[in-house]
Amino acid sequence: MNLVYADAEGNLFDHPDWIALGRSGEMIVEIMDDELIPLPEGATLVGLPYTRPIGIERATGEMKPLPGEVQAVGALLPQGFTRLNIPGYIKTDKSHKLPLFGYSAVVWKDGGFYVTAQQCDDPERWNPLNCDRDKLKLSVDSLLAKYPNNRLYQHLSNCALGYECLTASNTFLQRWEGAVPVSYSCNAGCYGCISEQPDDSGFPAPQTRMNFRPTVDEIVEIMLEHLTTPDAIISFGQGCEGEPSTQAKIIVEAMRKVRGITSLGHININTNAGLTDHIRAIVDAGLSLMRVSTISALDDHYNAYYKPRGYTLSNVEKSLRYAADKGVYTSINYLIFPGVTDREEEIEAMIGFVRRTGLRLIQMRNLNIDPESYLALIPPPQGEIYGMKQMLEIFAEELPDVVIGSYTHVPPKPGK
Repeated sequence: MNLVYADAEGNLFDHPDWIALGRSGEMIVEIMDDELIPLPEGATLVGLPYTRPIGIERATGEMKPLPGEVQAVGALLPQGFTRLNIPGYIKTDKSHKLPLFGYSAVVWKDGGFYVTAQQCDDPERWNPLNCDRDKLKLSVDSLLAKYPNNRLYQHLSNCALGYECLTASNTFLQRWEGAVPVSYSCNAGCYGCISEQPDDSGFPAPQTRMNFRPTVDEIVEIMLEHLTTPDAIISFGQGCEGEPSTQAKIIVEAMRKVRGITSLGHININTNAGLTDHIRAIVDAGLSLMRVSTISALDDHYNAYYKPRGYTLSNVEKSLRYAADKGVYTSINYLIFPGVTDREEEIEAMIGFVRRTGLRLIQMRNLNIDPESYLALIPPPQGEIYGMKQMLEIFAEELPDVVIGSYTHVPPKPGK
């Protein structure tokens, strides 16, 4: 498998005289054949600025950086695929922080690009190529004309057309999982927040956070437009907002209005679940799905990344248990990183967390972060690092009744 690199202009090349390597945490690792799959449709290859790729020179067997004016290359995977390694590289400027994306190791093999990844879900619905941009623009124009005073539709139009957010796009295409953001405030200070970063963070947020509080009527209009089929999902809690449960009052009122008109579809919340009393109220108003974002079931790791304000991981666990006991189909948005998530202590803690909370689904989501910054932030490893592929196998064996996936699913029908 040949090392892949980019030149200063971003042109991609493979080097037949060099063997590609990956990274697991801080370790440079050999890439195994059974870790490789062809580059998925909808994936993007990007250069990593201020880096040089590390490989093995075939002639000497020496592991070292590729010489010359070159940079490492990573793959950004679509939903449905879990990365197994990050690219093998060193930074040429250690003060530079990579943009907030989830980089996967990529190689050239058998005449094509391959990535270290495993498919964990059906990628069809979240393949960017399945979003017709011309049809989307017509749908955006139609709903903006129908609801000219709805600020949420105006906000989401930029998410759909500007950021090419697929959930926002679904809202206008009126299919699958749609978005209804509600909150500009948050009760956590996530290190890798994609919608708000302090000025001195070193990396800008790739999205702009909403800056207004929507009315109940604005929320209801979007929900009713979307919830027209039994399998439709409308979701509070998007990348362009803070924590939705901080606006529990308007969420509860909107949900009750909507459920007084239609029973179709599913209402979901993507949340950190730290505000347990607020989550209980939202659950009691008719919630059917809840996805909780987490990076670890260990307090010190969780706190280092989320920087929770006024809540603990124990509150998160209580919220999940309450929702599960009330019949809500619960899942976690598990932010994963090779060399960290697959540590022995992390795996053991997460298995216990899943069992205690009654989780039904683990959504494996590649963490968008500068690797060096993240590794400096969290506690060092205590036990063995198993590798991402073995970690997935352990979860499948230890949690046979829990679905391993990549995105929010409609709950299975009873008996299935």
